[in-house]
Amino acid sequence: MEMKNAGEKLHLHYQQAFDYWIAAVPDRPRYVVLCNFREFWIYDFDKQLGEPVDKVALEDLPKRYTALNFLFPNNPKPIFGNDREKVSREAADKMAELFRGLVARPKNPVPREKAQRFVLQLLVAMFAEDIDLMPAATIQGIYDDCVNNKQSPYDLFGSLFRQMNDPKAAEAGRFKGVRYFNGGLFSKVEPIELDRFQLDLIGKNDEGAATKDWSMVNPAIFGTLFQDSMDEGQRHAYGAHYTHEADIQRIVGPTIVRPWRERIDAAKSMKELIELRKELAKFRVLDPSCGSGNFLYVAFREMTRLDLRILQRMKDRSESGFLNEAKTLTVVSPKQFYGIELDGFGVELAKVTLMLAKKLALDEAQETLGALQGELALSGDALPLDNLDDNIRQGDALFDEWPKVDAIIGNPPYQSKNKRQAEMPVGYLHDLRERFPNVDGRADYCVYWFRLAHDHLKPGQRAGLVGTNTVRQNYSREASLDYIVGHGGTITEAVSSMPWPGEAAVHVSIVNWTKGKDGGQKRLFIQEGNKPGENERVATLDKIGPALSFNLDVTAAKTIRANAARGCYQGQTHGHKGFLMKAESAKLALSEDKTGKLKQVLRPFMIANDLIARKVPAPGRYVIDFQGMDVIAAQSFKVPFKQVERTALPDRQKAAKTEEERNAKALAKNPKAKVNRHHANFLRSWWVMSYPREAMVKELAKLPRYIACGRVTKRPIFAFLDGSIRPNDAIQVFAYDDDYSFGMALLSNSA
Repeated sequence: MEMKNAGEKLHLHYQQAFDYWIAAVPDRPRYVVLCNFREFWIYDFDKQLGEPVDKVALEDLPKRYTALNFLFPNNPKPIFGNDREKVSREAADKMAELFRGLVARPKNPVPREKAQRFVLQLLVAMFAEDIDLMPAATIQGIYDDCVNNKQSPYDLFGSLFRQMNDPKAAEAGRFKGVRYFNGGLFSKVEPIELDRFQLDLIGKNDEGAATKDWSMVNPAIFGTLFQDSMDEGQRHAYGAHYTHEADIQRIVGPTIVRPWRERIDAAKSMKELIELRKELAKFRVLDPSCGSGNFLYVAFREMTRLDLRILQRMKDRSESGFLNEAKTLTVVSPKQFYGIELDGFGVELAKVTLMLAKKLALDEAQETLGALQGELALSGDALPLDNLDDNIRQGDALFDEWPKVDAIIGNPPYQSKNKRQAEMPVGYLHDLRERFPNVDGRADYCVYWFRLAHDHLKPGQRAGLVGTNTVRQNYSREASLDYIVGHGGTITEAVSSMPWPGEAAVHVSIVNWTKGKDGGQKRLFIQEGNKPGENERVATLDKIGPALSFNLDVTAAKTIRANAARGCYQGQTHGHKGFLMKAESAKLALSEDKTGKLKQVLRPFMIANDLIARKVPAPGRYVIDFQGMDVIAAQSFKVPFKQVERTALPDRQKAAKTEEERNAKALAKNPKAKVNRHHANFLRSWWVMSYPREAMVKELAKLPRYIACGRVTKRPIFAFLDGSIRPNDAIQVFAYDDDYSFGMALLSNSA
């Protein structure tokens, strides 16, 4: 709990409270409370930022104490009155269900693009009537007339949306008071006839989308919830994932807010503050993988708060100077924000998110400035909405030109080399290699954004991006963080590894940097647990290296010649489940083998989970390994051969055919395209697993045991494995059998 002076404006201390909370590891509290002896502002930063989950006035405490239930010894669940996540999920669920129903209805299904536009126009209208941009209950009135008076939703919604695009407000009639919205979204109106079920999704009783309080919907998470639940069948927005604002702030804070706040607080004259405000009005931000615009929305909101901070400093110095400057409620505009996104609907969602941000920012400024100066005649108009068609563009950020900006933020897509080869067109992969000849093809997809962002920055500018935590390792690090630091960049704050919300259950790294020198201490975080804040620690350092390591900068490490003779290996990649056999079945087959030869090709197979999760590591399955054999020799082992022939061969034939067709298309487009033929190669030796690692097997054949460690693990655990066990590709193998080498492995890990 952070206590402030009596009557202190608590909104001015939100950022400070958040910074304290972020740094409070490993014992970060769930709730943060600001108090000025008149009211309590309660924050749950894991769920929502910007606004408290509740505000409780001191005089209301006897009736509203349940909002502070977390202070009681038995820790009952607190009851909050401003849970924006719950409302956002409910609203997103209804809108996604409406969209799915329109595109999938049996009779006259609506084309996707048309349905998307209609739903977005409806979404803006519902937001508008709840944030005082449109007469209240406009949508509910349309629903009532359609249901009770049999009027046409095609006509009524079409008329409303056309009026929202008319520069002249309606002077009378049904839509009197509906003003000009513009924004590009309403430039094309295509009405849709709705059935009763679809109408009910919009306006029925307390269930329809229009009955929700859209002023409570959080734009920072709504777009992602909506988009993620649009095409997921039975999965609703209640189960969809979104990026928490607290995680977005790990980039927006160090890259935008903190540098600006330091400059604002250091200003010593009204002239400096006026110049800072002019500069803030020109400060431009780019998200080159903007999705539905959540990073841009948070950046916009925080920049408008920086503007309010400048005004507060002005008021402290000169009442007259403040009154003159405050005539403009906020100098920050959505036109200062840019995005590039491959998905067309994500582009439209991002535009809508930023359009609405303008009104919400004006409301906050009006409330804040009204509190600062009650006599001030405040003015500011959110309409017409800004047309952001030139700001948020559909395109491929790896090939399209980036706009000139002052800061770059975002969460680029993650995709490993293997998934890229399987899912992306061959021609695109060829273009990628030509565009980035110095990036190792084994690097993660996200590293291209790191490289482009650094090249795009001018000296002194900043960037902050999320990437898989492989950006701190090997090929991905070389192409991203090594490149940044090696070309004049300084990492200012980073998260070495932390879990990221989403179905992929990926662990990410967050890196903030500047192009040039940056004095002062740097903060490096790491979270080794899977729940928010679990096992998190922080270190304050003079320098953060590209490996994002607390103890050792491995980027300058050299190969040790003594290790080169044996080295280390990645385990076997079987490539198809047909090469695996349950332990019970394998043991039975081995016991029935009178020749004793079957054990040559049927081997215990250890996966990383067997190695790490079990108290005593033991393989839970066997692998069929025909390496070094031709098909005739492999056929002599009837049981395993028939299994591979029955299961793996058909799939390899299908994959090779698909690959051949993709290659033909790519070569027709570009005869010089570099195409993949690994599925054809797999088919050529279809009875052999994908990557049997012959060199590793040859080395292990000399040893009674060897050292193994999981390749992807929070805490490397080393163990000796019997030489007869084959390791899978999630295990790193060290071809040593002596205790000294094992001890050195443990010591090097602890360093």
